[in-house]
Amino acid sequence: MRIVPLITACLVALVLFGLVIERDRFFSLLSDLSPREAEAVAAETAAETPEPEVAAAPAEDVEDGVVRVMATRSVAQEIGTQVRLRGETEAARQVAVVSEVSGKIISPPLRKGAFVEEDDLLCSVDPGTRESALAEAQARLAEAQARRPEVEARIPEAQARVAEARARLDEARINATAAERLSQDGFASQTRVANTEAAVQGAQAAITSAEAGLKAAEAGLDSLNASIESAQAAVARAQTDIDRLQIRAPFSGVLETDTAELGSLMQPGGLCATVIQLDPIKVVGFVPESEVGRVEVGALAGARLNTGPDVQAQVTFLSRSADPTTRTFRVELTVPNPDLAIRDGQTAEILIQSQGVMAHLLAASSLTLDDMGALGVRIIDADSAAKFVPVTVLRDTPQGVYVTGLPEQADVITVGQEFVTDGVIVAPSFEEVIQ
Repeated sequence: MRIVPLITACLVALVLFGLVIERDRFFSLLSDLSPREAEAVAAETAAETPEPEVAAAPAEDVEDGVVRVMATRSVAQEIGTQVRLRGETEAARQVAVVSEVSGKIISPPLRKGAFVEEDDLLCSVDPGTRESALAEAQARLAEAQARRPEVEARIPEAQARVAEARARLDEARINATAAERLSQDGFASQTRVANTEAAVQGAQAAITSAEAGLKAAEAGLDSLNASIESAQAAVARAQTDIDRLQIRAPFSGVLETDTAELGSLMQPGGLCATVIQLDPIKVVGFVPESEVGRVEVGALAGARLNTGPDVQAQVTFLSRSADPTTRTFRVELTVPNPDLAIRDGQTAEILIQSQGVMAHLLAASSLTLDDMGALGVRIIDADSAAKFVPVTVLRDTPQGVYVTGLPEQADVITVGQEFVTDGVIVAPSFEEVIQ
């Protein structure tokens, strides 16, 4: 039942193929037919096929051998460019708060999602015998400090003994000298001389003993100072151990996990809670090596989140070292987040403002491809010949596309660029004049 429409469609397609693709061969075939048959076929095909659009292909002027095209005179203008990145939000700070001591948890747990302020109590560990250890260390310190006056008093006493021994030595030497002179004149016996020399040696021995006592007193003081410092260190260790029993929030933020459960055994390095700071929050992206030179710290930027408001910020960090795997550079934006509406890990599209460049605003239809597949436009050079110029598209707008790569002023072919090649002479009709 449907064979007739199918045959009709095939015939119409065949006729259209002959008119559009094989036009010359089709009309040469018609010329071989009789005049009446040719007129009939021509009339039939003209009725079945629509008239081609006027702007589909520019007509070639047979008389002067040039191609007529439509063109526009474009002048470059400075525009701001943007670096577009894909990234994600990231908490400004995230810390896993762990215990430094061992013991049983004696505080009720805080549930994840709770907001905590800086220094708020997260976990409390049973002190056990730590307070007794602190008291013992403090007692040892007090005992060592109480011995200081006694030990310090020994030093002046030893110094006095040294001075006394030295005075006796001087006296013994004077007596020995006098006895020796009297003995030479016959006024003193040898026994007296021997006694005075013995007294000198006894005085020297007394000085040696007194100096040893002084050194012993000084050594006792040094030992006492060492004992005091050791006791102070023991007190500090015990006090620090007690202070670590109270595990507190390092900064204001949100609990990402529950705190340690009441009654659980905490070991050094055990997790008490994970705290994240979301105000402010960071938006992190990675800039490719080809565009890192267009990004500067302090540049204005914006981020569009998949769910959530669009935000404005500034570039606060640009990495100096590339990622060894992706060869990209980390860039960070710092965004205020007082209501915590932005969550950690949200996907974001980042736009970073860069320095302005000179670009042309052209209609997207004026773009074409060369034989190698390069994107560009065809312009009219000083000799009225068509010339292909590769361009780079910067931005797409409702008014057209901004491209770079053209001279400051260029006559761009907007209609007919597909029907000319480099070096073909054209006769342009400028849009500004026609309008």
